[in-house]
Amino acid sequence: MKKIVGVRYRPGRKVYDFESGPFVLNIGQYVVVESEQGLAFAEVVIPPRNWDETLIPKPFKKIFRAASPQDIETWKKNQGIEKDARAYCLQCIDQLNLKMNLFTVECNFDNSKITFFFTSEGRVDFRQLVKILVKELRTRIEMRQVGIRQHAKICGGMGRCGREICCSSFLKKFEPVSIRMAKEQNMSLNPTKISGQCGRLMCCLNYENNVYKELQKEFPRLGSIVHTAKGRCRVIRHNVLQRRVGIRPEKGYDCEIDLDDIKHEDKT
Repeated sequence: MKKIVGVRYRPGRKVYDFESGPFVLNIGQYVVVESEQGLAFAEVVIPPRNWDETLIPKPFKKIFRAASPQDIETWKKNQGIEKDARAYCLQCIDQLNLKMNLFTVECNFDNSKITFFFTSEGRVDFRQLVKILVKELRTRIEMRQVGIRQHAKICGGMGRCGREICCSSFLKKFEPVSIRMAKEQNMSLNPTKISGQCGRLMCCLNYENNVYKELQKEFPRLGSIVHTAKGRCRVIRHNVLQRRVGIRPEKGYDCEIDLDDIKHEDKT
């Protein structure tokens, strides 16, 4: 039975499956693979596993070769090229007074192209910058503008939960996240508490949202009048996970009671 292995070109990037072929590969080992851009250097992040062609009929490209000492030396050399190219590009951006934030540079394994990743609030005319870079670096140049979320995904970092941010570790695509999700989960609406490293709403707000929505169907509406052992009360909050309801009696102080202790809700 054939085996496939998961590799990643860069930290925090998408994992791609390749047929391992005759190679015995382990996590952390470096390989050379064929990509759309030609040969690429990659790291094994998922060990070889059986490939059932009846379940996954699509063909996989094969690992080209296990990385040799020369390949690793080329990879390290490319890292130096990327560092120098970034420093030179930042200098040119400053001289041309361009409104762009260059945050990383990537060089193809065969040094046939260098890609510059940047963010900007608007469109940037970088034609003059590309001419300068081509003249200096003597290779193809690509300027790629990405959004703030892609910026965080590429750069990586730690979330407020203490773990590596989701987009860099396992998320394959970004799902829509809204402030309504935070409201439904009774979270603080303080932007600093519900925003991720990118400054946008945290992706994890989406993980349990459907569970909260399903559980809330049993709860009376916020602001509605319910009847309890304390008399007529107004619903002021939901504690969904503990199945408790915050109420404000007509006489007395705010408190919480079990959802099952609510007798009925006024529909008017």
